[in-house]
Amino acid sequence: MLTCSLQSGSNGNAIYVEAAGVRLLFDAGISGRQAGLRLGVHGRDIRAVDAVVLSHSHSDHTRCAGIYQRLFNLPVYATPATFRAMAPYAGPMRDVRLFLPGDTLEFDGVTVHALPTPHDADQSVAFVVSCEGKRLGVLTDLGHPFEPLARVLGELDAAYLESNYDPEMLAAGWYPPDLKARIRGQGGHLSNAEAATLLQRCGRRRPRWVALAHLSEHNNEPELALETHRVILGRDYPLMLASRYCVSEMFRV
Repeated sequence: MLTCSLQSGSNGNAIYVEAAGVRLLFDAGISGRQAGLRLGVHGRDIRAVDAVVLSHSHSDHTRCAGIYQRLFNLPVYATPATFRAMAPYAGPMRDVRLFLPGDTLEFDGVTVHALPTPHDADQSVAFVVSCEGKRLGVLTDLGHPFEPLARVLGELDAAYLESNYDPEMLAAGWYPPDLKARIRGQGGHLSNAEAATLLQRCGRRRPRWVALAHLSEHNNEPELALETHRVILGRDYPLMLASRYCVSEMFRV
């Protein structure tokens, strides 16, 4: 299994996963042009993608799904609530395939389990991608460290894991109180320490690597996120970053 992050953050999200000849995009929050260019860095053609699978309705994950379909003829998979919420801005979409939280999608030997999350979007999900004994988690916009997360992480070979904010930066920052409360709340995002503590709970059954994802522009710093995880997990923990601004390297699972 091969994977790269095309972009990860509130300015737009898209993650590419390839296994057994199947090519999938998770989320469609960056322009078709940028998605095509960034896949091209790794020699991939966006027109060869088999499906776009959406995690939830927030626009940083869905705003370009209609464009991907119309420009590149890509089928779009979404929950009913996600499709309803994005319909006003998505434009005409002729190939939308609906699934429910908890479902497992099948793509020619690759399975995608839609893990329900408590993030504040109706029918929000994260994903576990499985193929030939390998398991990759695409775990962002998680709400809070809900109970199945540590168990799921302990069953993965690799993961993109939300590490959205530093609590001190959030508290001292310019966001209004209601937005700060939303980010910290049960439907918001995971802090650096919450993400690291989840990984710590995995013990020896930890992923082989973790890419920290969905870092806040204003309430986090890449080095701060990495350092928080290293303090909790140890200096030798295999950590990478999924950038807000550019494509990552191609990771192997």
